[in-house]
Amino acid sequence: MRPRIEWMTQADERILEFLQEKDIVASPSVIAANIDYTNEYISRRCRQLAEAGLLQRIDSSNYRLTSVGERFLSGDIDSDEIKEPS
Repeated sequence: MRPRIEWMTQADERILEFLQEKDIVASPSVIAANIDYTNEYISRRCRQLAEAGLLQRIDSSNYRLTSVGERFLSGDIDSDEIKEPS
C-alpha cells in the first residue's frame, strides 16, 4: 500500500504511474496529453515531484521516474522518506 503524502495530488500519482507504465522519459506536455490535465498544471507538478526526489529532470523539459518514485508506487517506502518540496 502506498503511503499517504499530504502535499501530493491525484495528478501526482497519475504522473508517476504513467511514467512507470510507459517506462519513458517524457515532457509535461506528453504526460498531460495522456492523463487529461493541462500542460501548465502538469509542468508545475513535475517540478514539485522532482524537488521531492520522485522524478528526475533529464534536461530542460523531460522527466523520468526515480528509484524513490518506483518505491513509492510499489508501497515500499515510508512517508518520511519523501521530502516535501519547498
